[in-house]
Amino acid sequence: MYQYNPIDQTLVDQRVAQFRRQTEQYLKGELTDDQFRALRLRNGLYVQIHAPMLRVAVPYGLLSSEQLRKLAHIARTYDKSYCHLTTRQNVQFNWPKLEQVPDILAELATVQMHAIQTSGNCMRNTTSDHLAGVCVDELEDPRPYCEIIRQWTTLHPEFDYLPRKFKIAVSGAAHDRAATQFHDIGVHLVKNDAGEIGFKILVGGGLGRTPVIGQVIRPYLEKKHLLSYLEAILRIYNLFGRRDNKYKARIKILVKETGLETFTQMVEAEWLQIKDGMELSDERIAEIQGHFTTPDYDTEAAQDTSFAEQQQQNADFAKWYQYNTTAHKVAGYRAVFLSLKAPGVPPGDMTDAQLDAVANLADTYSFGEIRSTHRQNLVFADVKQADLFALWQQLDALNLATPNIGTANDIICCPGLDFCSLANAGSIGISKEINEALDDMDYLHDIGDVKINISGCMNGCAHQSVGHIGILGVDKKGSEWYQITLGGSSENEAAIGERLGPAVAKDEVTQAITTILDVYVKQRLDEESFLDMVKRVGIDPFKEKVYAAH
Repeated sequence: MYQYNPIDQTLVDQRVAQFRRQTEQYLKGELTDDQFRALRLRNGLYVQIHAPMLRVAVPYGLLSSEQLRKLAHIARTYDKSYCHLTTRQNVQFNWPKLEQVPDILAELATVQMHAIQTSGNCMRNTTSDHLAGVCVDELEDPRPYCEIIRQWTTLHPEFDYLPRKFKIAVSGAAHDRAATQFHDIGVHLVKNDAGEIGFKILVGGGLGRTPVIGQVIRPYLEKKHLLSYLEAILRIYNLFGRRDNKYKARIKILVKETGLETFTQMVEAEWLQIKDGMELSDERIAEIQGHFTTPDYDTEAAQDTSFAEQQQQNADFAKWYQYNTTAHKVAGYRAVFLSLKAPGVPPGDMTDAQLDAVANLADTYSFGEIRSTHRQNLVFADVKQADLFALWQQLDALNLATPNIGTANDIICCPGLDFCSLANAGSIGISKEINEALDDMDYLHDIGDVKINISGCMNGCAHQSVGHIGILGVDKKGSEWYQITLGGSSENEAAIGERLGPAVAKDEVTQAITTILDVYVKQRLDEESFLDMVKRVGIDPFKEKVYAAH
């Protein structure tokens, strides 16, 4: 993974010192709330219902075991002994004391971490495929380009105060696991007709209260022009994006109101003026690629047969292997998902003890690295098949081996009213109820790939618009109600879910979800997925059953 050079470290250290001074000024009354607000947001600090919330950047979801141990230490020392993983592959602490936040940032800086630009109207953390570099369907590892983008975006002086927040995702695989079509800019590694690898650029995607699928602005872009083309897009957005209405300030609205053709012409004209002075050299790309070298894989790993025997002898292990591991480009290895969706646990939460233990397991089994996913789980990318049984036993003891990856209980869930000051309704409690109602693992495995996403407000941090089943909390005269959508997807065949009907009361949500799944089980064709069935029959059969009693 990328290692800071002296410039990187100096920048982060100086930013910590700067924010320490700003925090001290605020606590002394020398800065007003409004003056401090912009400063704290640029350092990832929100004001929530119960306490400040600090969001820590995890660039493209990649963590070292040393960094994970530091997060565990911070959770113990400055928080309530846990942290939360987000859908942008970041980490959040929900209970820090304001006066201690500079100390937390100083601790993070010792392990090459920070909270810079994790909030505010700026370029946020660049996200990517959690299986980057190891998946079998990959054209090229996207992480070096994520790192190049990260360095370009960090404290970029021209784009420090954009009309609204701005998000970029990069994918190098045939299967889009990074939701690139729902980002302000999506970047795909592709081959042109000559067999050269470059980028397809999408623009204008986004979720929130106005979900929009991104459109292709340039089908092929040479690698050397990556930053100049992104800069051209940002310049047009910065100049013409709406600042009069925050709900219409995202680039998706600008692209829609301007029209893709006209917007493209504006970007291309800007790009022609700057591209020659911003070329990425082959040497620069190679330098960054040098930080993402292939691990020292065991060339005889595929010779092991013990894991196959263990599957035969232990049904629980076999089930975990089926759902929580996936293919690896190197024979004899698997990528392993650590489920943060155990029954009774808020989705995406981890305790300090789990963080420390996972760091140790990463050192033992996966070259000291961990990835976070946008579905709020973790991944060990490089596990020998001979080690799978031992790893499963230890993950099971840590409550991190629930075999539910890709099932209806692998729920994306925002903090909702339990923590977030923007929320209209609770999310964690609804997730817990659904989890308890679907506690039969055989049933979960039978219904297969069903993605449920739950958000407590229109900001859609949990991507409810693109859930196979989306649940959105709304406020009705002080009561919590929930809108349900069906048929969304953030993957290759991107789709925005269709609203099922009127919102349902809080105490009816779980019953509605189990009814929807029951309709699917009874009416599906052989081997038909939930999403395929919704595409085939529409929402009417589900709507009829859910609202039958009303």
